[in-house]
Formats: sequence, structure tokens, C-alpha cells
Amino acid sequence: MQCGCYGTGRPYGPGDIYVWRSYHMIFKATRIAVTSAIFGASALAASAQGYTPENAECIAPANPGGGWDFTCRQVGRSLQEQGILDHTMQVVNLAGGGGGVAFAEVVNKRSDENDLIVAASAATATRLAQGAYPGNTMDEVRWLAAIGADYGVVAVAADSDIADLPALLDMIKNDPTSVSVAGGSAVGGWDHLKVLIAADAYGVEDVRTVKYIAFDGGGEAVTQLLAGSVQAFTGDISEAKGFVDSGDIRVLAILSPERLEGEFADFPTAVEQGVDAIGANWRGFYAPGDMSDEAYDVWVSKIADLYASDEWKDIMAANGLAPLDLQGAAFEEFVSGSVEQIQQISKDIGIIK
Repeated sequence: MQCGCYGTGRPYGPGDIYVWRSYHMIFKATRIAVTSAIFGASALAASAQGYTPENAECIAPANPGGGWDFTCRQVGRSLQEQGILDHTMQVVNLAGGGGGVAFAEVVNKRSDENDLIVAASAATATRLAQGAYPGNTMDEVRWLAAIGADYGVVAVAADSDIADLPALLDMIKNDPTSVSVAGGSAVGGWDHLKVLIAADAYGVEDVRTVKYIAFDGGGEAVTQLLAGSVQAFTGDISEAKGFVDSGDIRVLAILSPERLEGEFADFPTAVEQGVDAIGANWRGFYAPGDMSDEAYDVWVSKIADLYASDEWKDIMAANGLAPLDLQGAAFEEFVSGSVEQIQQISKDIGIIK
């Protein structure tokens, strides 16, 4: 089957399948969110009375500096600044296993805690889809809400000789052993998939030859890039932004369908460089599986109030987050669909059988 993706006219490959599904899923989710907001807001407000978080805690399943850490700290600070939370939210970094250590901790030891939420993303769905959290499934926790979508990037150190994304991919195509790419998710995880999608779109025959090195969070991956241990970094715009601002790294490509606005306008897309790769990483939260219905409704309501605020819209714009307005049942449906789709994508490119 031929396609007209960006005018290439070439057959669909696994990367193309992902591009379409990823982009379609974000916009489908937005439509779901509108319906959910109209019909669910009054019922949610009525059921969310009585419970108040007293010792709010957010687990970031990676070391400081990555996207999960950003999600916990920025949301926690914003909830307090806007008076949505009365107390400071404690942020605990619990790295390991691409989020698996934190997931197991919540499921096995903290399943009934009402004051606890956990940062999640497309990386979480990816690991669940691939069975990388041994013995665990998405149904063992409760999915709260999304707070936006974060486009992927491929970057190098600021002083790197690699000029653009095609130059990097040419190096990989000609000699895969010459390039190591670092990311903040485990092997087979979301950061890994992003560089595989780009490599597939560029014509790398066997994307499994791409040399990917996993670290516990984007911050650690960038540290290794700056130390010269690896040649490139794959992550998300929110975790890369601080290192771009400090002059440490240079973005070769952002995996968005078109250039972002404002301070991100200088980042070239993969598409405009002839690499048909798009990758949007949703960001949000899950809660312990045995959290009470009352506490669950309160957390969903608080995150929804934050998302609707003008202050959060400004934060999204400043950090390159795209809109993704999903709460409660609509968010759970979205995550379930995401897990199913990533399972198929992972089979398509040989990550799982």
C-alpha cells in the first residue's frame, strides 16, 4: 500500500504506522476530552467533597532532571501557588527499571494511599505494553489525568560536529557502532522508540542495529552526552529545554508535525529535514489502585482545575507542551488505547514478539 505521507509516495513502514497513530491519538483524545468535560464536570464536582490531601506526595520514577521529575515538581508547585493544594507537595525520586521500580512500589506496598500520585507518560505506557514491569498491568493502578503532550527531540552537545538529523542518521546507517544515543527510558522504552522511528523513516534497514544506551532519566542521559560518553540524546522538549537554555546541548530535530511557536521556533522539525517522524509523549499521573473513590475524584478535579487555568497554559507554552485535556475515565480509556497500539508497534519493529 502506498501513502502520500508528506509527499514521499513510499510504502508505509513501521515508523509511518507509528507517526499516523501517534498524531491521530492525540487529536482523538482531544475530542474525547471535550465530551468528558461537558458531561462529567458537574458529577465530578459533586462527588469530590470531603477528602482533602494532608500529606500530598508525588513520585517521579527517575532521577532529578528528567520529564517525570519536571511533571511532579512543576505541577506540585503550580497546585500550591494557585491555592488548589493547601500544603506543599513532596516530590520523591524513585528511579529504576524505566519506571518499573516506582510502579511495583505503588502496587505492592502503597496501594491504598490517598495522598499519593505518580508521574506517568507515554514511556510508562510503552513499558506496560511491552511487559517490562514483570507481573504488573495498567489495571493495577488508577489513571488520573493528563497535563499536556511533550514532543520528542534528538539533540547533540552544543559543540558537536554533527550538523543536522540526516547527518546523524547517515552515521548510523553507514556504521551503527560509531554512534551511541542516550535516553532516559529503558531499552525498548519510549526514548528508544523515538530514535528507532526516525531511523526507520530515514531508511535504516535494521533499526535494531541502532546503539541505544539507557539511563534513569533524561538528566543523567544529558550528563553522559556532555561527558562525551555518547554522541546524541533522545528525549522530550520539556527535559531538554533547560540544557538548551544553558547552552549545553543543540537540538537537531523536534518530532512535531510543524515548528512550535515562540522560543521553540528555531528548532527544526524532522519532517522538514526529510525524515517523516513524529512523536508526541503525553504526560500525566496515575494513583494507587486502592485509592478511595472520593480521593480519586478530588485528585482528578484538582488536576483538571490546574489544567484549565491561564497560569498552566502559560507554563505549557513556556515548556513546549501541546494541549491534551483528559481526566478520569477519558484518560484511562486513552492510556488503554495507547498500550494496545504500542504493543502492535513494538511487534512491527521487532521489540517484542
